[in-house]
Amino acid sequence: MPIEVGGLTELLPVWTFAFLLLVCRIGAALMLLPGIGEQEVPAPVKIGLTLALAGLLWPALAPGLPPPPESPAAALALIAGECAIGLWIGTLARIIALALPMAAQYLGFLLGLSNATLFDPSFGASGTALSRMVGLGGIVVLFATGLHMLPIAALAGSYAVLPAGGAFPADAAAETVVIAVAASVALAFQLAGPFVLAAVVFQLTLGLLSRLVPQMQVYFVALPLQVAGGVALLAVLLAGMLSVWAEAARVVLGGLPGL
Repeated sequence: MPIEVGGLTELLPVWTFAFLLLVCRIGAALMLLPGIGEQEVPAPVKIGLTLALAGLLWPALAPGLPPPPESPAAALALIAGECAIGLWIGTLARIIALALPMAAQYLGFLLGLSNATLFDPSFGASGTALSRMVGLGGIVVLFATGLHMLPIAALAGSYAVLPAGGAFPADAAAETVVIAVAASVALAFQLAGPFVLAAVVFQLTLGLLSRLVPQMQVYFVALPLQVAGGVALLAVLLAGMLSVWAEAARVVLGGLPGL
């Protein structure tokens, strides 16, 4: 049915506001999603992805989005609620992604590589080069296995469980974030577990040698062995670490709101 000029004039503000609501939720999530929301990804790319996803979802979701409210305060409240939902979904996805570089950060200290630090955008501070390398490897695994599509699917499905204009579940959001942080830290310790055990055995051996051979320069003997042995152990276990992390990420990302 053709749309009259007068009807089109009335519909344009409604369509524009609906598109704005989609951009707010999707854009807020894309700033934090693993892989897509990395600091290395240029802002124009993120903006383009946000507009593209909003354009794809708008025809299906526009009928269920609220019309423009009469007061600016109500419009700002709607926009803030959409941004909060997007940040919540993006945060849940980002927390599980941080488990891998967090585990590698532990390894950097255990392997004696903590002196070689650089700025890590994942943590917003300096981290070990090993943490950055393993974190980038996790992003590659994320895209290779297609797990990066789960948060995007969650964004599309979130409008069914968290409709635009509804109350933001602040209590449930805070609880899920706390649970996600605890699970991410536990996963990081699990991934670093073999290295912690090897480090304890190595340090006990060094302590025994220093008692048996007091004249031995423990530091100069231990550091090369610590680095070489740790790197060799990492080469053996890295594939398994990435596999365990990918499986845990699949479970967490598959449980995002909207899936």
